[in-house]
Amino acid sequence: MGIGMKHFGKYILLGFLVLLVACRAGAQQFRSHPVKEGETLESIARRYQVSTEALYRYNKELKPGSPLRVNTILVIPVSGPAEARPGQQNAPRPDTVGQEKPIGFQTHRVRRKETLFSISRRYDLPQDLIKRYNPQLYSATLQKGMVLRIPMYPSGREPSGETGAEALETYVVQPRETRWSIAHRYGITVDSLLQLNPELPENTSYLAAGQELKVPRSAASEVSGETQIYVSYTVPPKKTLFSLSQEYGITREEIIRLNPEIMERGNLQEGMVLRLPEKKPEPADPGDSEFVYYEVLPKQTEFSLTRKFELSYRELLALNPDLVGGLKAGMVLKVPRANAGELQVKNDLVLESFNLKDSIDRRNIPKILVLLPFRLDRLDLEDPESTRKRIDQNNALKYSLGLYSGLLVALDSIADLGVSVQVKTFDTQLNTQRVRSFLQQEDLGSYSAIIGPLSPEAIREVATQAATLQVPVIAPLPLGEDMPLENLFYSFTPEDRLREHMLAFVKGQVTDQKILVISDRKNRGVQDRIMEAFPTAEAVVLREEEKNISLDMNAFRSRLSQEAENWVFVETDDFKIASSVSSILNSSNSDSTRIRMFTTNRNKAFENEVISVPHLSNLNFTFPSVTLESTTPGFMRQYANRFKGEPDRYAIRGFDLGMDLLLRLAYRPDLFEAADQLGELAYSGNKFNYWKGWQSGYYNIASYILKYEDLQLKEIKDP
Repeated sequence: MGIGMKHFGKYILLGFLVLLVACRAGAQQFRSHPVKEGETLESIARRYQVSTEALYRYNKELKPGSPLRVNTILVIPVSGPAEARPGQQNAPRPDTVGQEKPIGFQTHRVRRKETLFSISRRYDLPQDLIKRYNPQLYSATLQKGMVLRIPMYPSGREPSGETGAEALETYVVQPRETRWSIAHRYGITVDSLLQLNPELPENTSYLAAGQELKVPRSAASEVSGETQIYVSYTVPPKKTLFSLSQEYGITREEIIRLNPEIMERGNLQEGMVLRLPEKKPEPADPGDSEFVYYEVLPKQTEFSLTRKFELSYRELLALNPDLVGGLKAGMVLKVPRANAGELQVKNDLVLESFNLKDSIDRRNIPKILVLLPFRLDRLDLEDPESTRKRIDQNNALKYSLGLYSGLLVALDSIADLGVSVQVKTFDTQLNTQRVRSFLQQEDLGSYSAIIGPLSPEAIREVATQAATLQVPVIAPLPLGEDMPLENLFYSFTPEDRLREHMLAFVKGQVTDQKILVISDRKNRGVQDRIMEAFPTAEAVVLREEEKNISLDMNAFRSRLSQEAENWVFVETDDFKIASSVSSILNSSNSDSTRIRMFTTNRNKAFENEVISVPHLSNLNFTFPSVTLESTTPGFMRQYANRFKGEPDRYAIRGFDLGMDLLLRLAYRPDLFEAADQLGELAYSGNKFNYWKGWQSGYYNIASYILKYEDLQLKEIKDP
């Protein structure tokens, strides 16, 4: 594990205490507080108007008389009658507002993407009135899963206040549209658009395709000039509102509005005949069009843009005639894809590089559920030796403790940035039935994201139940199979994507080199893919006999070029073949016959101890990798300070996965939107760039190209 054994019991106990806190957290609401320099337990208790006894009760690691450690994350109870959040205002009491009293109340559970503005329009009530009957909204932002009390009034009576909803229509954002382009299209200012849509964030002008905006009704009718066509749809087995909304490109609320029987029957039911808008055409594959689009930033000039894209102003104007009226921030310009150069492009939009840490909104408070098999039921913490052996023999336990230790350091780091996070941890014990029972008792809709479990069966169970609530589920390790679940995030880059990255890299590097392919029988399909990518490549036959697999050295050497460098792909899952072939390649490598070794899948065969690292270094062995196989000094220090040891690769992965998830949620409380809006993000030893699959969830497509050089692994930057 890389954690000193003398501290191991403390480490396990910490995880166990987190579980205890989590188990008790279901009784009331909580928030978290990272301890700052100079704070005491008494000052924190005064700030949140709770007793020090309550803090001791919900934070078992605290000891009376002991000083607080800076950055310790405390659990703060906030739902008691005498407990208030910091800075809470005195909300007006509903019975003293001096207006007509409602005849009753109905409840509303806040859904993903809903705002107070959209809820007020839904119930035709002013926002202030909703706040009066939900006083927690005076001091807390609206969160998915909140249950609100909605007042009801006699039929025909209007509550005080105007919503203005009757003058508005809904407009669905199209790909590559911005606030400026929509405001310009409807003849209003950007400020007016923001007034109509106060839920739009302040720290970015990005709009997601499919997002709904309110625009003046008359303008919308004049501009669109289109009649919506509706079709009948019979609900098949296992269909959910979430997957249906994704398939037809509309919100769940719109589906329910068009088909109120869904609410009457409690949910979507197999065999229902629904009225749905005609499907929009499928978007083209990324990279198919010859143009990309760029949103103009404030203070940019025509001169800076022509230099950025290596275009003349005349060429830019020919592609974007609106430039004749002057350059304005928010305009979307069309530029040739080839001129995007090294800029990141996602969904045909050019993404500007920026520091995500500088773009987070500290008002967002992510709530995370961690489901990992700690197997505390099988560990005897009183016997360190047996515990160590159990960990060494149990991969799931080793992975879980490594991932979780890295995640704890990520929580410390995100607290340093001023972001509060609520975390609940559950020991799955590698038991799917235990997971299923836990899910039946848990309010999954209140979570921003779920990390884990590890086993495919358990993660399928979790993702399926979370899908109806549109809660993202992150698979921390490879699953080995695709699941038709659109809320599942595959954080581990799949093998086929690694292979394509490698082939694209070699294509960008190759000039006059001779390419040879050596593969065993199991990897003939990979060999065919390489031969397809490089039509002049030659296959070298392995003799595969029942008890012996060998390469004819003389026949192989006769194929080598002495004029050009020989690039040899070795594709195998057998460490004996990897060892034998790399040895032959190394012995054939000389000043007159230069050889470089590649593979599109550096699996365990190439990591076996019988493989000679000096041979791989001499051959500049090059391959794609999910991880950088090293980490930053800053994380190493953080980890050592907390656990008095060095992190293993699972701890590095846990830290990077945790930082990526928490920063995305601090930037956007909706992980689906954050995945769509953000490009590749790199951390200490892993990087992430999520793309939506056609039939399932989000796939991390980021990876590294590494090579052995001077007996060390080094990253090769993509050209």
